[in-house]
Amino acid sequence: MKYNKLEITNPEELIFGKAKYPVKTNRGMVIGDGIVYPELNFTLSAMSINDDTMGEIKKQYKNLVTEALDRARHLNSNGVIFEFETLLEMTTRPERAIELTKIMCDVMEEYYQKYNFKSELRLTPNDTRDFERPPLMRTSKYLDAMMEIFEKGSDAGGDLLSIESTGGKEVCDDAIITCNMKEVIFALSVLGVRDMKFLWKKIVDVAKAKNKIAGGDTACGFGNTSMVLADKGYIPKIFAAIVRIATISRTLVAVEEGAIGPDKDCGYEGIFLKAITGIPISMEGRTAACAHLSTVGNIAGACADLWSNESIQNIKLLGGMAPTVSLEQLEYDARLFNLSIKNNTQLDYQKLLIDSDKYLDPQAYILAPENVIKISQELVKGENYIDATKKACLKALELIENAIKSKELVSSERENVWIDMIREQINTIPTDEGKFIDDVLPNIKDKIILSEYGL
Repeated sequence: MKYNKLEITNPEELIFGKAKYPVKTNRGMVIGDGIVYPELNFTLSAMSINDDTMGEIKKQYKNLVTEALDRARHLNSNGVIFEFETLLEMTTRPERAIELTKIMCDVMEEYYQKYNFKSELRLTPNDTRDFERPPLMRTSKYLDAMMEIFEKGSDAGGDLLSIESTGGKEVCDDAIITCNMKEVIFALSVLGVRDMKFLWKKIVDVAKAKNKIAGGDTACGFGNTSMVLADKGYIPKIFAAIVRIATISRTLVAVEEGAIGPDKDCGYEGIFLKAITGIPISMEGRTAACAHLSTVGNIAGACADLWSNESIQNIKLLGGMAPTVSLEQLEYDARLFNLSIKNNTQLDYQKLLIDSDKYLDPQAYILAPENVIKISQELVKGENYIDATKKACLKALELIENAIKSKELVSSERENVWIDMIREQINTIPTDEGKFIDDVLPNIKDKIILSEYGL
């Protein structure tokens, strides 16, 4: 592992709008240098994507960006990041994604030239390798299409390169449902880490060649999947909280390979990356309710440099088209972040964001900056990714357990019994990768192709 100490050790320095290593975009937006920007993510309304509908789809994306930019200017916004997450039919047909990227970026450039209004596009191909089971992580035709979008989409104007990669998901999905923390950690700290090293070397190479920004990854398909299942009562909240911690080492690999941020919003492990590496981060919270419900709606903003809505469909609401409405909500949140920075009251505002969520759910509790620092300090002591993940997870369990015992954290006996069970599972994990593989392989051998992870 590259990092053996934290870039930020003081919880008061782990705060929104300020990163140790800000990132400057090609149009001059500086992320993490005293301003929180909105990041608008959007998708189509329910419709077929095919050659016959592409004309309408191109019109929708152009209008969507145009209307959002008009509203942002009307609200005197400092600037906007747009995230274009490609849909399956766009990723498998890269020319569609590339054309849509150019259409949106042309509008953004027009607003920059006419009004000096700054905006950038985060280009995020969806990881389609997971659509084959067992997935071909290194030899799939889907990988070639994804990389084509990064390469040609960069030429079309995409400035920030990101992805929600899925290495290890074929093991992790079942492990989450059965609350098997041992296999969750295997999926993330062995398979996920290996896939991240392979994939992010490629993405960083494209970013360097095209003079673009390698933003970062997110373990949305692991951490947020657990959060949503816990919200529905299918798995314990404490288990979901520890899954979130188990994602950190895996997502950290993107930065080790050369990503500089802002990392992607929907995994929530970004706050730990900010403490460890100093990069700026994108986070989502209450304004992401349009995409999914959560119990971390305020605390998620405590350290955000970009404030995202996760994703919203392009449908008509009473106030206007949904993405434009969502942009307005994000912008008003950004105003509060930025005014508190200007008035030097950001710690007071941050405390309100933290305390309104922190004590009501273990998933929120672990996101409090002082706990992020404590967990991250344990993680960087790890001898390797497995050891680091074990140490971080055990520390998070300890913090949650102590908070429950002191009645600081609301919980129930039904939840609490999982603490010892999760701890026991983690303590059985060998830190040697070879031994860990031998230990887990009999139960998962039908789910994965080892050679696709370099094993």
